[in-house]
Amino acid sequence: MIDDWRPSAEIATLRERARLIAEVRAFFAERGVLEVETPVLGHGGSTDVHLASLACAATTPAGRERLWLQTSPEFHMKRLLAAGSGPIFQIARCFRDGEVGTRHNLEFTMLEWYRPGLDLDGLIEETAALIRRVLPIDPGPLRRRRYRELFRASLGLDPFHEPLEALRRLAGEKGGLSMADAPRDDCLDLLMSLEIEPGLGREGIEVVVDYPAGQAALARRYRDPEDGEWVAARFEVYRQGLELANGYDELTDAEEQRARFAEDNAARRAMGLAEVDVDARLLAALEAGMPEGSGVALGLDRLIQLALGKAHVAEVMAFATPRA
Repeated sequence: MIDDWRPSAEIATLRERARLIAEVRAFFAERGVLEVETPVLGHGGSTDVHLASLACAATTPAGRERLWLQTSPEFHMKRLLAAGSGPIFQIARCFRDGEVGTRHNLEFTMLEWYRPGLDLDGLIEETAALIRRVLPIDPGPLRRRRYRELFRASLGLDPFHEPLEALRRLAGEKGGLSMADAPRDDCLDLLMSLEIEPGLGREGIEVVVDYPAGQAALARRYRDPEDGEWVAARFEVYRQGLELANGYDELTDAEEQRARFAEDNAARRAMGLAEVDVDARLLAALEAGMPEGSGVALGLDRLIQLALGKAHVAEVMAFATPRA
């Protein structure tokens, strides 16, 4: 007999979750940001080598097609921006294969919003304001930290110039695994997650900026005034060692985006990973003209987990994947 039919969250917790989501909607309503809904299934998936997209076969008017469960509503929302939507937000169901743990679930809720005409500093301030609205106690001051500064302070190295072999050795030692053939960004990601992230946001809201250009994803790139190195125009937000949000000064150049998709799929082939279908309609929207601005994705389950003091993200979900 199946005995794990009950929800993974208590009913009282689900009531609190509903209350906090209502606060999120009120936050955007007060700012005149339009709530939208976009498809969970799309013709393109995320080519990012660090994300595992899920796909399914479906019968459509075009016949039997492969459709992708969205890792984020980003592509569809950017098409709305290009069509003239103005500022928009969405509370969306998203899927990432293999992501299960105290802070992860294969299916989760993403809060994503876009602000045409707003720069990255303005979006950082708005993201912090939303977090303060949801958390029960003021988390303290907002502090910006440069990616390079964090590595220098925590590990005594410059992540942009440290020799790759030295990075591989250090990442292997810290992670207890072989990093002999790992690319630079994989080494940096491992060191960031093990050595730096756990200490972020302990005395306030901490925002990390100026990531390496290789970690730009769908963000613009610019020159670091320190030495001219290319860096990503993106930020990540932390509270109590928990990554909550990831924001970009959004890339609007269709040709550069096309090139990045191709680079991602080439990297996938080199790593023995399956290629992911590129979203041709997103590229067409960028060619038509998406307004410049910024956007951010926030893990809503994580924020609610933090607000309610739960140890496991499953405790704020009605049915986490093992019980789905």
